[in-house]
Amino acid sequence: MRVLVLAIGSRGDVQPYVALGKGLRQVGHEVFLATSDEFVTLVESNGLRFRRLSTNPRALIEGEAGLAWLESGRNPVAFVRRLARLVEPLWEQFLDDCWRVCAGAEAIIFSPLGFPAWEIAEKLKIPSASAALQPGTRTFAFPSPLVTPGFSLGGIYNWLTYLLVEQLMWQPFRGVLSRWRRDVLELEPLPFLGPAVRFNSQHVPLIYGYSPSVIPRPSDYPDWVKVTGYWFLDQAAEWQPPAGLVDFLNAGPPPVYLGFGSMTTRKRDELSALVVDALRQAGQRGILLTGWAGLGDSALTDDVYQIDYAPHDWLFPRVSAVVHHGGAGTTAAGLRAGVPSLVAPFFADQPFWGQRVAALGVGPAPIPQKNLTTDRLARAIRQATSDEKMRVRSAALGARIRSEDGVARAVEVLQEYLR
Repeated sequence: MRVLVLAIGSRGDVQPYVALGKGLRQVGHEVFLATSDEFVTLVESNGLRFRRLSTNPRALIEGEAGLAWLESGRNPVAFVRRLARLVEPLWEQFLDDCWRVCAGAEAIIFSPLGFPAWEIAEKLKIPSASAALQPGTRTFAFPSPLVTPGFSLGGIYNWLTYLLVEQLMWQPFRGVLSRWRRDVLELEPLPFLGPAVRFNSQHVPLIYGYSPSVIPRPSDYPDWVKVTGYWFLDQAAEWQPPAGLVDFLNAGPPPVYLGFGSMTTRKRDELSALVVDALRQAGQRGILLTGWAGLGDSALTDDVYQIDYAPHDWLFPRVSAVVHHGGAGTTAAGLRAGVPSLVAPFFADQPFWGQRVAALGVGPAPIPQKNLTTDRLARAIRQATSDEKMRVRSAALGARIRSEDGVARAVEVLQEYLR
């Protein structure tokens, strides 16, 4: 069967879908993965067929509107308003891209931002399934990751946050999507409240690529919602580390990893100096990942090694702690490595993952980027590297996650559905 996987975002967003596509390919499907040009090598080197989406997420984030979006913090209204401004000029091109890349597919799997693919599947009369890296199904158990207060307000509040997010993500785009659905797909209009109503009534399959050891599956999830475990794409066996990195690791105790992935900031030099000063104050060596944030260079010392890229499954087991932004993919890799994690979230679902890490006892309390100081970061690094109970809990959780095979379970669920 020709399966089209539609994945949108940074490397941490796309890589789990490559792993999922690779799993589907191994059971005999011809798998196409549609994403931006930046990941063509990642897709094709894993045996998948590449289809191009013209939108470049990195270019979007590094522009003025993208920087404003990253600064929206944990305010869901500001998050969606700035997202709408960011993507408004690109909607028609994006919808045309979705229609083009889905041509010839016999089944479609789509990430949350690729939800127009569900409507294309309806038009083509082929099966489709939603696949996500963070929970988005209504539940009384915990609030939406986009509305994370940091304390409990009760089950009814939790459930209502999902309704809020559904409408925030639908109403700003309702006009353009309704016109596209009518004029291009020639389908009847969606309800005023949007596609979530149809998703629930039609029992559209939804698989979550995170570990039930990290977020247990709520008892009020419907049967068609599955939590499979993380979708890891292991690359350590094929990757050769630079000699300088190996020498640095061998030259002293395990260092602390610091990196903020795809998060871009207006204050790169200040943030670089802050994390290096915090390492020095905490008495730790560090590995600094430049990432899209462009960290490094001006702030480097002999105790800090800078890298542009290293597979998480190779690097994280070799460090003493992981400091990161709280993206779903980086959080997963840090937890699997079995070392403490410290999350310094920017926005969106990142505060949710930071709070989850702390609640599990495998990392200090998260420090939002806007509250990040040298002293706070140094204290948290000292806690992550010296708290023996935290290290034991981290190692135990890492072992549980490594015993799971999320890709195999997700493929099993999808196979049953596709049959």
